[in-house]
Amino acid sequence: MAQIFHRSANSIAKASILGGLILVVGLLWAALQLQRSPYFTYAGVARPQPVPFPHQHHVAGLGIDCRYCHTTVEVSGFAGIPPTRTCMNCHSQIWTAAPMLEPVRESLRTGKSLVWTRANDLPDFVYFDHSIHVNKGVGCNTCHGRVDQMPLMYNQASLQMEWCLNCHRDPAKNLRPHYVKEDPKNPATMGDQIFNMAYQEPSDSHPVTIREGNTYKTFTSQTGPDGLGTYLAAVNHVRSPRDITSCNTCHR
Repeated sequence: MAQIFHRSANSIAKASILGGLILVVGLLWAALQLQRSPYFTYAGVARPQPVPFPHQHHVAGLGIDCRYCHTTVEVSGFAGIPPTRTCMNCHSQIWTAAPMLEPVRESLRTGKSLVWTRANDLPDFVYFDHSIHVNKGVGCNTCHGRVDQMPLMYNQASLQMEWCLNCHRDPAKNLRPHYVKEDPKNPATMGDQIFNMAYQEPSDSHPVTIREGNTYKTFTSQTGPDGLGTYLAAVNHVRSPRDITSCNTCHR
């Protein structure tokens, strides 16, 4: 019987199978990268808002504390979105006729809330408690970035589960004290460092001193056995991924 296929068909078949596998793996890799990209996560993308609120101006320029607007961040799972009255505490006195602020004035007149687009928006099935993270020593800009340098607000991180777990695997690098001493010889303390956008990690040239009971403890590194973050992770009982054994910790 005559041979139907040429001998080279065997090589072509093997190459096509290998090429098909490479194509499938490549498509899966591309889909994974696309799913992590700003196209899906909106990381670094400023979203349209009813009023272009500049955090850079209010936080860095005017020195307004995060808690003035986000009033429940220390005691609730939700940081809180300021009501129109909070905006008008200032803007009933300044920029009273600015066209840009007309939606704010209309909201006050009508009692209809402004509909803001959340920059850091998690899926409905994910529960994130702001108060727990703040009270454990996670600073605002650890997750939200330097909002004092953002003309328009955007989410700095992907907010995906991988990003959360990376922090829980090594929390020491992201923890800071609530209060630090201004001068070891002076018992006065500086304001809450959780909300300090320009907080500096301890180093040899910039030691950080905190109060431990009736004494003071000074750190010159953030991580490592004697690091500030390592110390805070232990005393604040920050949970590792192994400690979070139940899915309903985040998914509720």
